[in-house]
Amino acid sequence: MDSVTALMNPLINLVGKPRQQFTRADLIKIIQKLEIRTLTFHYTGWDGKLKELRLPFANLNQAERLLAEGERVDGSSLFKGLVEAGGSDLYVIPVYRSAFLNPFLEGSLDFFCRFVNREGELAPYAPDNILLKTAQRLHETTGFELHALGELEFYLISAPADDLYPAARQSGYHAAAPFVKHKALVDDMALKLSQITGAVKYAHGEVGYIPGIQSELLELNGKHAEQYEIEGLLRPIEETADNVVLGKWLIRNLAAQQGVLATFAPKLEEGVAGSGLHFHLALKKDNRNAMLNPNKQALSVPAKKLIGGLCRHAAVLSAFGNSVASSYLRLVKNQEAPTQICWSDMNRHALIRVPLAWQSVTNLSNIVNPVPEPYQRIESRQTVELRSPDGSAHIHLLLAGITQAVLTGLTENGMTTYAEERYVKGNFHEDKALSDRLERLPGSCMEAAQRLRQERDIFTKNGFFTDQVIDAALANLEAEQDGDVRERLQRLSPAERQQEIRRLMHKDLHKQ
Repeated sequence: MDSVTALMNPLINLVGKPRQQFTRADLIKIIQKLEIRTLTFHYTGWDGKLKELRLPFANLNQAERLLAEGERVDGSSLFKGLVEAGGSDLYVIPVYRSAFLNPFLEGSLDFFCRFVNREGELAPYAPDNILLKTAQRLHETTGFELHALGELEFYLISAPADDLYPAARQSGYHAAAPFVKHKALVDDMALKLSQITGAVKYAHGEVGYIPGIQSELLELNGKHAEQYEIEGLLRPIEETADNVVLGKWLIRNLAAQQGVLATFAPKLEEGVAGSGLHFHLALKKDNRNAMLNPNKQALSVPAKKLIGGLCRHAAVLSAFGNSVASSYLRLVKNQEAPTQICWSDMNRHALIRVPLAWQSVTNLSNIVNPVPEPYQRIESRQTVELRSPDGSAHIHLLLAGITQAVLTGLTENGMTTYAEERYVKGNFHEDKALSDRLERLPGSCMEAAQRLRQERDIFTKNGFFTDQVIDAALANLEAEQDGDVRERLQRLSPAERQQEIRRLMHKDLHKQ
């Protein structure tokens, strides 16, 4: 086996086919060959975190039954407030293409599962099913598939580092050892996630660095914090949702093994970079990127319609993508975090960024290497990036909301013009007239809840977002009671204000 093949998912190597083609017979073969003794089922509950059910089996008949019919779980515990205890049983059914070897339990074959009710239908209130159905509707209605990748930003928090090679404040972007202390751990995270999902682009140090956190929490106080990012590769949007949730699970567990705390909290310290969860999006048709015109020099009409849909629904998407009070302490101007609804090329102040994507150049290695070699790009890599969400997002609900916004953009009249009217250049904050014209994103969970109340029919009209899901999302947002948080902070003394800001930032250390 060559080195490239060795980096692939070992199950793909064993079966000899793409994971999308895995069958139950293939999985039985894997169980026999690798002497698997446990199946572990994973799924995402209402709290957005990965759950698991360990299923040791005594013989292949039992294993085949589990693969064919899944297992029963208590829906009222997994979806508190959405499912009544009197009718709470659900089935969790494994998705065969998601199979992977558990890096924390030898001899376990693991799966993502979907929730199925007693009628044999996808449970309508499960966020992963809402995303799946919305993505299917978009494809059926428009002919496009929506692909996405996530940028997982997080802090690794540990005992204070030694005094050698200290990092400078706000200078961790792409820093290398010895100026960052956890690079080897992050490399292991990225490698294991790549072997499981086949969908990791890269890992690197991010801007944030806190040499000594001040906090009321023992988990944080006096600790050293470094920020990192692991970015994925484009995959169908429902697969990306599973990969991001799995990535969080993997990062937390690998960090814990080293006595390190990993957090995706939106903000840890005022004046220090927060952790976003940006998503890059691309439309595909016939498995080809459809984001550029045929001449490759400009965005296609469908791409502009996609941007129009995102702009149209950006404010209400905050209800799913920014779910805690500290989310809105991250979204401040001139901090590379969006505050207003607009889009731009390569501009990190904008809500939606069109990143540099090799539109008019190719095979750049010939510029810097002496021996020219041919290279043919398979397809465009163009995406657009939504920069408002953060680590408090409920991944499946957010991506379902994004998918609905894209469906709006592709099917409603005037979306190209809607997008073009919101295009900006440079730092638009310096142009007061332009800045005043642009709609602002919500400034609190309470504002996000208000937008969701006003626009809930956007999501419920297709029947995929149920009323009970919307009501539960509203209840979570309104529980933050942060509508007047900025006014309350202004009334405090400087010391009291700093203490309250840190309390708000640190209270959701393990949210989602």
